[in-house]
Amino acid sequence: MGADEWGRRIKAYRKLKGYTQVRFAQTLGVSLAILGEIERGIRMPDERLINHIANTLDISIEELSPHNREKKV
Repeated sequence: MGADEWGRRIKAYRKLKGYTQVRFAQTLGVSLAILGEIERGIRMPDERLINHIANTLDISIEELSPHNREKKV
C-alpha cells in the first residue's frame, strides 16, 4: 500500500464528508502541513492516525483502505 493511494482515498472521503482540509486537520489534531503531505502521498499515516481518520469520517478502515476499492469493469 503506497502512501499516494492512502492519500488519494483520505482526500476523497474527506471531501465527500464535507470537511475542509483546515477543519479536518484540526479535528485530527495534526498540522495542515502534515495532512497536506498525507493527501499528496508524501507521508504515510501511521496506524493510529489511520484509525482516527476512519473514526472521524465514520467509515471502516477496510472501506478507507486502498486494497478495498472496487475493481473497474
